[in-house]
Amino acid sequence: MSNPQQLRYSKEHEWLSAAVDGVATVGITEFAANALGDVVYAQLPDVGSEVTAGETCGELESTKSVSDLYSPVSGEVTEINEDVVNDPSLVNSAPFEGGWLFKVRFTDEPSDLLSADEYAAETAG
Repeated sequence: MSNPQQLRYSKEHEWLSAAVDGVATVGITEFAANALGDVVYAQLPDVGSEVTAGETCGELESTKSVSDLYSPVSGEVTEINEDVVNDPSLVNSAPFEGGWLFKVRFTDEPSDLLSADEYAAETAG
């Protein structure tokens, strides 16, 4: 399993892209998608809502379980991925591309996120 080097990762298995004009993209990792199994429903935060780093902001339901979705940063949700709402299986088939979940204009630069190598070490074994 390969984690894109340009992303940063949370211990709750979310990824965060570099910000473009103050807005970053959030998704879940391939590791998390595989652990969940086939995702059948995505409840994402509302556009305009405030999310808090480390707090739940939605959930993903799979054939195995329901899992909370955590925000890796605090800020305002600017967009959700309607494609994932309509076809949650994108989370499994393309977690780092078409399966992204939401975009957020974050207020504080996150300091506790992991590099790709640190995340790989965290999920090894």
